[in-house]
Amino acid sequence: MTDMGNQNFDQFKPATPQGNPAPAQAAQAPAAAQPSAQHAPQARPQPAPAPAAKPQGEAPSDNATHPIGVVLEIAGSGSQVALDLQRLNECMEDADPSIALAGQVGSQIKIRVGNSWLLASVRNQRKDRRPNGGILANIDFLGEGVEEKLTGKLHGFRRGVTRYPIPGAMIYPATTADLKQVYASDGRANVEIGTVYPTKDIRAGLYVDAMLGKHFALLGSTGTGKSTSAALILHRICQAAPDGHIVMVDPHGEYSAAFRQTGMILDVSNLQMPYWLMNFEEHCEVLLTSDGNERQVDADILAKCLLKSRQKNRLAEGMGKITVDSPIPYLLSELSNNIQDEMGKLDKATSSAPYMRIKNKLEEVKGDPRYQFMFSGMLVGDTMTEFISRVFRMPGQGKPISIIDVSGVPSDITSTVVAVLSRLVFDFAIWGREEKTRPILLVCEEAHRYVPNSANEDGSSVGRILSRIAKEGRKYGISLGLITQRPSDLAEGVLSQCGTIISMRLNNDRDQAFVKAAMPEGARGFLDSIPALRNRECIICGEGVAIPIRVAFDNLEENKRPASEDPSFVELWNQGGGEEETVERVVQRWRSQG
Repeated sequence: MTDMGNQNFDQFKPATPQGNPAPAQAAQAPAAAQPSAQHAPQARPQPAPAPAAKPQGEAPSDNATHPIGVVLEIAGSGSQVALDLQRLNECMEDADPSIALAGQVGSQIKIRVGNSWLLASVRNQRKDRRPNGGILANIDFLGEGVEEKLTGKLHGFRRGVTRYPIPGAMIYPATTADLKQVYASDGRANVEIGTVYPTKDIRAGLYVDAMLGKHFALLGSTGTGKSTSAALILHRICQAAPDGHIVMVDPHGEYSAAFRQTGMILDVSNLQMPYWLMNFEEHCEVLLTSDGNERQVDADILAKCLLKSRQKNRLAEGMGKITVDSPIPYLLSELSNNIQDEMGKLDKATSSAPYMRIKNKLEEVKGDPRYQFMFSGMLVGDTMTEFISRVFRMPGQGKPISIIDVSGVPSDITSTVVAVLSRLVFDFAIWGREEKTRPILLVCEEAHRYVPNSANEDGSSVGRILSRIAKEGRKYGISLGLITQRPSDLAEGVLSQCGTIISMRLNNDRDQAFVKAAMPEGARGFLDSIPALRNRECIICGEGVAIPIRVAFDNLEENKRPASEDPSFVELWNQGGGEEETVERVVQRWRSQG
């Protein structure tokens, strides 16, 4: 034992059978620990006695009952501790992987407080600069659990701290058995998605109700396995709730392959989304091309003509007063005629130019085959009930998820299509409050496109409706799932509305800082490892897990993976032949789409 170790640890006699210092010794603990605030020990503490009884077939490691350090300072959410370097080296040889990592950044340690164990995460470490010094570390408190009298194990874990340790309290490694109790579901609905790092047998589960009740975000740089991980989570949710209602916006057409057997795939060939479902703001995004004062003039003309068109439908006759936003079917030709009639009036307040702008754009979308999934003359009938039932999976018929593939939608109206779908989810939840609750999960891939930050904001309706869902959706039974590779480009405040954050590797410093700001303080020790995560690994924190955890995702079956694999350039380039026919087929498809 070093001189420094004698100075700091000799004050502590062997623990009582309950593992607590004797009262007189406990009273001396703060005084003994004070000199150590700047200089850590490198000594071997006195071992605590083994538990009174051991269950048959179970042989706890001796390292589990020997302290590895001492508490130096206490703050509201964390503490500074001194770790014994010799004890950490001994723990590294332990067969229990949780004990082997004891004291390392991101690992869990435990501190006895009365008859309870306080669990904490190691945030950082530094070497004491004084000769013979040990290691100083900062820890973040995670929660506490009760000790089993017979085995000494931790159980009944709950978040938060009700009783703090005092300086001088001894620190022990958290064992795999302890962590199994911490991560136990305790009867709560959960889905298993992988294995808790560094263990090999502790399953990582997500509390479904808690995660969906307060939204979630899945973040990760390109190539980290983000799409496959998203598919894994959604597959597990679908298995747990085969009658669920999940709507996923897929901008790249990746997820159709993953959910072809278990979901409804909707794209431009079969979406058939009626144009009249758009509200006035969405009509303006599609039909108005002007800016500034001219746009306001055009909007006034469109509002007047659109309302008149909706009022001519028989559905409007028995509904009393309707508005320009009411989802009442109307004929595109009727809207065009109303614009023409208004343009022909002698007392109109402006020239014919605004009327012609709107009319020409309307004729353009009517005649463009790329817009037929939405602006076809065949979609004039009242199919709102059928459309909502099909998209929201009500009833699900064994396929609880609908994949909305918008990769074939013209880029100038993609955000409008997503806005309509998102608003329908929100409005359906609001107007269905008196019905039996049917929660809906809306998942947006490439979320930074639709809810951009203020620097990239374009004033589109999709950003406003998704921001509103993030803030108010859970009141109405709507869960929002955001998937993005560029979290720093998301709107300020949207990520903070996500109660559960699943972060894979992020290579960009800006993204890392953005995510750290949104995560709770208790996860800070894990956050520093985000740049060092391997593919298909993540840090999960928030409502969906008991404590922040590092998880290695399960392998997903080949037929359940999204079509997002990176191409093998060398292999494909070496497969010669057939290039001319390939180009001809591509050109034919290109032209036929318009």
